[in-house]
Amino acid sequence: MNKLKELLGKSFKVVIFIVATIIWSIFVYTIDGEWLYFAPLIAGDILFWETISWQFWKKKNKKNKKNKKKKGELRSWFDAIIFAVIAATILRTFLIEAYTIPTSSMEKSMLVGDFLFVSKVAYGPRVPMTPIAFPLVHHTMPIGGGKSYSESVKLPYHRMKGLGDIERNDCVVFNWPAEDIGRPVDKKENYVKRCVGIPGDVLELKNAQLFVNGAFQEEFDGMKNQWTYYVSTNGTGLNKNILYKKYDITEPIKRGVNPNEYNITLTDNSRDAFKTFPYVTRVEKRIDKKGISNHYFFPHDEKYRWNVDNFGPITIPKAGETIVITTKNLSIYKDIIERYEENKLEVINDSIYINDKLANSYTFAMDYYWMMGDNRHNSADSRFWGFVPENHIVGKALFVWMSWDTNAKGLKKIRWNRLFRSVK
Repeated sequence: MNKLKELLGKSFKVVIFIVATIIWSIFVYTIDGEWLYFAPLIAGDILFWETISWQFWKKKNKKNKKNKKKKGELRSWFDAIIFAVIAATILRTFLIEAYTIPTSSMEKSMLVGDFLFVSKVAYGPRVPMTPIAFPLVHHTMPIGGGKSYSESVKLPYHRMKGLGDIERNDCVVFNWPAEDIGRPVDKKENYVKRCVGIPGDVLELKNAQLFVNGAFQEEFDGMKNQWTYYVSTNGTGLNKNILYKKYDITEPIKRGVNPNEYNITLTDNSRDAFKTFPYVTRVEKRIDKKGISNHYFFPHDEKYRWNVDNFGPITIPKAGETIVITTKNLSIYKDIIERYEENKLEVINDSIYINDKLANSYTFAMDYYWMMGDNRHNSADSRFWGFVPENHIVGKALFVWMSWDTNAKGLKKIRWNRLFRSVK
């Protein structure tokens, strides 16, 4: 009789769980909150499977506690570690992830040594395309090297509903699209840049000034662009140590062709300060003239002689938009058609064939974005490798939780004024 009651009790729990899961799934579907679908899995584990130790959530009566065999210390530690790994993996995949700034491409908005938290729900969590992987590791095993993932199972790109869309001037973390060493999309190297162009925008750089849809990009609070300047003196040398500290210069000061000339990376404020120095005779922004180019710049085509300071105009592709393609503009869209949207592309006798069919137009399957660093003369960004597809987007940079200056000593290594500062 007791066994029958126990069986009926478990069956009732199962029925309630199934009904609740259906109701929950309908609710999640209604609000477009796909990233909440995993909640029933946690509830199911608490109620039935118990693969994770959830005992701190359960209320047991005294009789059950007496009859229950106490776990060994080793088993308790094992369960705790498993729980921590699974919880951290869920958080990292669907909610928030830590990220480190390794280069100076975003200075001064973000500094080398900044540790960021990146929101996955801002634009919607991306379902892992290579789900079989060592937990909490990106693409390489920390010990011994080698791949941290298996490509035996691959899932198509799908992004769950997020809190919003990418907006112009957001600081975005994404997988580097130009990486060509064969890694899957979600295992490519992570980059962080400012999104200066969203789908449909027309972007152009004129003498180092950025224009989007004809409007000049103004700096705002928290955004600090900087450029390289030619600085000349009357023969007086520059005290680099004082300049680095007082004017927050983090890029190395380099000598020019002549003894009294220097190449210095400055913000607008530090540039204005240099102009007031009595021994400084020239402060001039380095600008690559229009028409001067080389093979480093996108689209790597002699027909488009663009450079770091004079670039475009170029239109950012939008999903569903159809364009006319010719052999003249094909270099701009070649990677989109062939690599990112996985079509067969051939040019035969000046005719373009897509998937073995003659084509004079193309309709984009995805949205694309244009990313640039705030350190405009020292940033490998879209000017060098082009558009960022939507399936490469990781998340939005939220705030700096730690900042570490490797050039300082002792407690000065911590940049206290940057702790928990939001990313603008």
